[in-house]
Amino acid sequence: MHGIILAGGSGSRLWPLSRELYPKQLLKINTEKSLLEGTYLRLLSFIDEDKIINITNQKHLSDVKSQLDEISKKVILLSEPTSKNTAPAVSVCVKYILDKKGDDLVLVVPSDHLIKNDKLFRDTVKIGEKFAKEGNIVTFGITPTSPQTGFGYIKTGKDYKNQKKEKIAFQAAEFKEKPDEKTAKKYFKSGKYFWNSGIFLFKASVFMEALKTYAPDIYNISCEFNFKKDSTIDFMKFDKMPSISIDYAVMEHAKNVIVVPLQSDWNDLGCWESIYDINKKDKSGNVNIGNVIANDCKNSMLYSSERLIAGIGLNDILLVETADAILVCNKNKTQDVKIVYDQLKKMNNEAHRVHTTVYRPWGYYTVLNQGDGYLTKMICVSPRGQLSLQSHNFRSEHWVVLNGTARVTLDDKTFILKPGSSIDIPVKIKHSLANPYQNELKIIEVQKGDKLFEEDIIRYKDIYGRVKA
Repeated sequence: MHGIILAGGSGSRLWPLSRELYPKQLLKINTEKSLLEGTYLRLLSFIDEDKIINITNQKHLSDVKSQLDEISKKVILLSEPTSKNTAPAVSVCVKYILDKKGDDLVLVVPSDHLIKNDKLFRDTVKIGEKFAKEGNIVTFGITPTSPQTGFGYIKTGKDYKNQKKEKIAFQAAEFKEKPDEKTAKKYFKSGKYFWNSGIFLFKASVFMEALKTYAPDIYNISCEFNFKKDSTIDFMKFDKMPSISIDYAVMEHAKNVIVVPLQSDWNDLGCWESIYDINKKDKSGNVNIGNVIANDCKNSMLYSSERLIAGIGLNDILLVETADAILVCNKNKTQDVKIVYDQLKKMNNEAHRVHTTVYRPWGYYTVLNQGDGYLTKMICVSPRGQLSLQSHNFRSEHWVVLNGTARVTLDDKTFILKPGSSIDIPVKIKHSLANPYQNELKIIEVQKGDKLFEEDIIRYKDIYGRVKA
């Protein structure tokens, strides 16, 4: 069996903790590992590491690689040159498997779901194997626990039983979009519907045949890729793909879809209410995370990233604090957080894209101040960390060392800077910052220029593999 981990997505309903450039799959939400790392480890428990294909988009590539490299040095990571939804992503991964490995079973999983019982997950996949080997496309359904409007639904038909006469699977009769509240209650009451988990299992050739029948444009472009020669996803080819989900492209049309109920726990952490649900409550039903004081509050969630939050007399309220944004809403309205996210995006407000603190393989930086023509950061480089050899087309930089010792490369010269020392980095000059020592390095960076954006980086050398050969 091969595994495909879909590691793209924005996680807009978990704003302000989740951002476009640091989505929920990269977050550690009261867990030791991020959701992405947990997903990879789950698959690694029954699939060989050289058979797990991770796919993400270009803007998340560095962070995804950094997290997975902590687990394995044999990570297979494909990069979408542009975001095109799940059907194109899955199709190129399946083509990669066919070119590199052959016609095997393929398990497709999102990277941002929380599953704690890995054994029951594996047991459910084992049940699905039988149906997948017979030429079916298996989807794993979630037994509804309430009439939720935030999930897609699958209506079931004919059932399949094991030797003990227990129902273990169903024919998929119809896929339903996220319903309104009245329809969700109807689905829940009928007992004939499962939530759509977005987890699939099939033979590679069966999926490609379904693409050929129901999404020939995606199939034809997928066939143009030759991963025997090159593992790069060519932009010109991939950009011709339609942006469409695997549900719309294949699952809603295919006649050979089997639903296997997922036996393990499952939470897609799709909104703040789901974060509330999975966390331990106090005697008044509150979830308090971080630097929080709650007096006379009931059934509320207070989440502090840094500053003190004090709540008095709150009932069914969600309050989330980050360094640059605060979200307050009724706990039953958390699905609507996406509306705020979309508004920020439309306004071109950076709060939808990035945190003030951004993590990189070498450490992190925090934006301290920003104005017309200038931007100030505090950069922290971990021991033995090193920024890439790079240049900028639109900005100059001025570095001042606060703590530690910096090794700065400027063109063909090297400088060792102690606390209080500074250096100027002119526009278009190749430069690098390194901390080859045991202590943390902190510097202040002041950027000046007419265009100040993080993507203004041309990399020449990088120890973290962010420069293509």
